[in-house]
Amino acid sequence: MTAQNSAIGETAIAVDAGHEDPTVRRSPGGGLLLAGLGVLAFSLTFPSTVWGLESFGPWSLVALRSMLAALIAGCALLAGRVPLPARRHRAGLAVVAGGVVVGFPLLTSLALQTSTSSHAAVVVGLLPLTTALLATVRTGSRPPRAFWAAALAGAAVVIAFTVQQSGGKLSGGDLYLFGALLVCAAGYTEGGRLAKVMPGWQVIGWALVFSLPLAVAGAAVGLAFEPVHLTARGVIGLVWVAAVSTFLGLYVWYRGMAEIGVPRASQLQLAQPLLTLVWSFLALGEEVSAAAPVAAVAVLVCIAVTQRAGSRESGRTRADAPVRS
Repeated sequence: MTAQNSAIGETAIAVDAGHEDPTVRRSPGGGLLLAGLGVLAFSLTFPSTVWGLESFGPWSLVALRSMLAALIAGCALLAGRVPLPARRHRAGLAVVAGGVVVGFPLLTSLALQTSTSSHAAVVVGLLPLTTALLATVRTGSRPPRAFWAAALAGAAVVIAFTVQQSGGKLSGGDLYLFGALLVCAAGYTEGGRLAKVMPGWQVIGWALVFSLPLAVAGAAVGLAFEPVHLTARGVIGLVWVAAVSTFLGLYVWYRGMAEIGVPRASQLQLAQPLLTLVWSFLALGEEVSAAAPVAAVAVLVCIAVTQRAGSRESGRTRADAPVRS
């Protein structure tokens, strides 16, 4: 996703590269930091969801998560007196809402009923490659071959680690996880694209607000049919996934994507499964494979290569871009 390298024609939700958000600074270092903070926030999502499931059913947890995050976002938008987004951006915001507000949380919560947090993390480790592929299709960006080689190598490490962790068998929740990959990658791609024309917090903020009626209805139905057993860990898990994973984490993530591009930012998530393994061990007491340190080093090498290749490509694109009068 780079506006200067777009191959998308004008559609109902098209972004005019000449009307980018002036508040988005093109700071590669700052973009890497922001995207990295997003990955750190996301790495705690699965352990926090497991905690939340101690108190709530999966449908109730997802609905309450979205509802609380939407209330936070709504207050922020009201405080900032932010006008409604342009009509041409609303379909894109609907994709963000369907992917990262509803689809990914629901599918992963269902998966975590039968899968461990650590197993789910390594399966979702394929998300960086999936996001990069969708971004090239959606925005026409063309990362260099070195980027794709490192991205594929990182995905291969994650797949090998997943097979090693699961004994070569897919768990019952893996179908949910693979579905979560697709919807989340779509939401990331569209959100990163929109974050070039509006602040990242407004992208996720409006997506959450537009989802509020569905979240309220889902909470009412879910709480009516799923038992609630409030515990301290359950409440902490709900608050984390609502305030941090769903709002603050996505804000810095989309802002980072806007500054360094979707393909390059997406590869930082290669580190997310390994961070989640650490949190799963510390917070949940789940066993961590002895292969984890080896996988961690291999993944970090792949991340370094993708960032270096992506940085060179961004520099060439800016140098070749026509000067606008």
